[in-house]
Amino acid sequence: MRIFVTGASGWIGSAVVPELLEAGHQVVGLARSDASAAALVAAGAEVVRGTVDDLDLLRDAAAASDGVIHLAFKHDIAFSGDFQGAAEADRRAVDVFGEALAGSDRPFVLASGLAGLTSGRVATEQDMAAFDGSPISIRAATAQEVLAFASRGIRSSVVRLSPTCHGEGDNGFMATLVAIAHEKGVSGYIGDGANRWPAVHRLDAAHLFRLAVEQAPAGSVLHGVAEEGVAIRDVAEVIGRHLDVPVVSVAPEAAAGHFGWLAGFIGLDLPASSTLTRELLGWKPTQPGLLEDLAKGYSRSPAVGA
Repeated sequence: MRIFVTGASGWIGSAVVPELLEAGHQVVGLARSDASAAALVAAGAEVVRGTVDDLDLLRDAAAASDGVIHLAFKHDIAFSGDFQGAAEADRRAVDVFGEALAGSDRPFVLASGLAGLTSGRVATEQDMAAFDGSPISIRAATAQEVLAFASRGIRSSVVRLSPTCHGEGDNGFMATLVAIAHEKGVSGYIGDGANRWPAVHRLDAAHLFRLAVEQAPAGSVLHGVAEEGVAIRDVAEVIGRHLDVPVVSVAPEAAAGHFGWLAGFIGLDLPASSTLTRELLGWKPTQPGLLEDLAKGYSRSPAVGA
C-alpha cells in the first residue's frame, strides 16, 4: 500500500514510518521543515512539503494514496494555551481527508486520545466522550466524525493513544515531570497519587497503527494501551530515585504553582483497557512498561517543558 502519513517525523510518526516500510508499504510523509524532510528521506520515505493547514495539498496527497494515517496535531499551540485552535485545525484537515477518500473503501486512521472518556473507572473501546463544548471534547467530536466516515465508503478507524507514549528520547509528559522535579528539587504527585494513567511504548503504538491501516474494520475504535493504569505516585517515586530528590505529595490547591500547565493533566485518573483491540487485531505489546523505561533514567532532561 502507498500510505500518506501526517506527523510522519514526530514522536509517534518516526516509529510508524519504519514500521510501515519494514512491512513492505510505501510511505509518503508530510514534512513542514527541511530537517523533517531529511529525516523522512533517510528513513526511506517520500516527502510532501507542507503543513496541516495546506488543505489542498492534503486533499491531493490523500487522493493519490491507498490509505492515510493522520498523526499530526498542533501540540505546540495546544500547550501554549490554544488547544481549541489546534483542535479546530485538526477538524479542518479531517474534513478534507473525508472528502478525498469518500467512496473509495480506503483506510483512514486517526490518532486521538483517551481524555474525557471516563473518570475513575476503566475506559473501554465502547466508551464515547460526551460533547460539552470544551477543547478536549472538540477533538473527541472529530474522532466521532471519523468513525462516521464508515457510512461514506471509508474504512475509518480511531486509535486512542495513552497520555504517555514512552520510549528512548521521550520529550512528552514524563520528560516534563522529570524536568519539574529537577527544577523544584522534589518529585511530586497530587494528593495521594493513586490516580492512574494508561501507558504504551511508542514502538508498540507504531505496530498498532500498522495493524489498523492494514486490517481494522470500518468504524473501529482502538486503544493504544499496553498498561491499563500506572499510579502517578509510582512514577514520582521512580523519578525521585533517579534524581536523588525527595518524593512528596502536592496539595491540589498548590498543583498549578508546582506543575504549571501539567497540573490540569497529572491529577486525572484515566485507566483504560485495550482488551477489545487485542482481540480484534491480534495486537500484543512487547516493549518495556512505563516504570521500567523510567528506571533506565532516559528522561532526565533538566529543561522544564522539554
